Amino acid sequence: MASVAPVPPHPDCIPLFAEARGDIAVSFEFFPPKTEKMADTLWESILTLAPLGPRFVSVTYGAGGSTRERTHATVERILKETDLTPAAHLTCVGASRDEVDAVAHDYWELGVRHIVALRGDPPEAGQGFQPHPDGYRDAAELVAGLKAVAPFDISVACYPECHPEAASAPADIEHLKRKIDAGGNRAITQFFFSADCFFDFRERVAAAGLDIEIVPGILPVTNVAQARRFAGQCGAAIPDWLDGVFEGLDERPAARQLVAATVAAELCGQLYSGGVRHFHFYTLNRAELAFAICHLLGVRANAA
Repeated sequence: MASVAPVPPHPDCIPLFAEARGDIAVSFEFFPPKTEKMADTLWESILTLAPLGPRFVSVTYGAGGSTRERTHATVERILKETDLTPAAHLTCVGASRDEVDAVAHDYWELGVRHIVALRGDPPEAGQGFQPHPDGYRDAAELVAGLKAVAPFDISVACYPECHPEAASAPADIEHLKRKIDAGGNRAITQFFFSADCFFDFRERVAAAGLDIEIVPGILPVTNVAQARRFAGQCGAAIPDWLDGVFEGLDERPAARQLVAATVAAELCGQLYSGGVRHFHFYTLNRAELAFAICHLLGVRANAA
């Protein structure tokens, strides 16, 4: 029987993750727990994701600085009990410059070298931001203040679909430029659901003369209503099709997990094809989805 030469796959038919070659860096965001049970869940998630060798893990800072002590305690435990690099979120809401600087100094003394510097949200939803009379007025001033305290590695936030309080998209990028000029080392995006949205933002940032690393923030969604609440606070758009893919799955949590991983992994695959090599996952203190997506991207756990 005559042999048949194999037909090379059409470029459009190459599996989405076939090009992942172990060249991907990841990082994960957690929030400080409120209860002992939540602390157990968080720590289990940290230990599950740690073998993936993340570039860093960040710990959020609640609205108005409401989780300051819990954030500090979580960061301290990560430092003491793991080999991970913690990045502590720090905001300037409701605090003077001296108070913020004191927190930053404490972090440096603790051994923290990476800060995620954010203006922060007011303590009550719906309130407009009002700087403390003796505080930093915005994230750019906060970054400059942190650099004056110590040579921190600083990540700042950016918004592919524009911050909801920005006067315009160009004004939003100009504010990002101020944060980078003040000493920011990279920008981590708010979550989004369109690769084209990210690529367009990246081009606009480059056109503005900013040559920086822009890390896409990925939110695996299992609850569309919850995602809409988050999106309303940060100006992200929820595509109509997202409702459709979760329709009928309210009583099927395992199926929701599978769909969520597929949707987020496809977005990551598209971003990878566009040159992205670092992904930041908003875990909501749950490891399973982020772990599965990383696996699809070729990120494997280190041997124990």
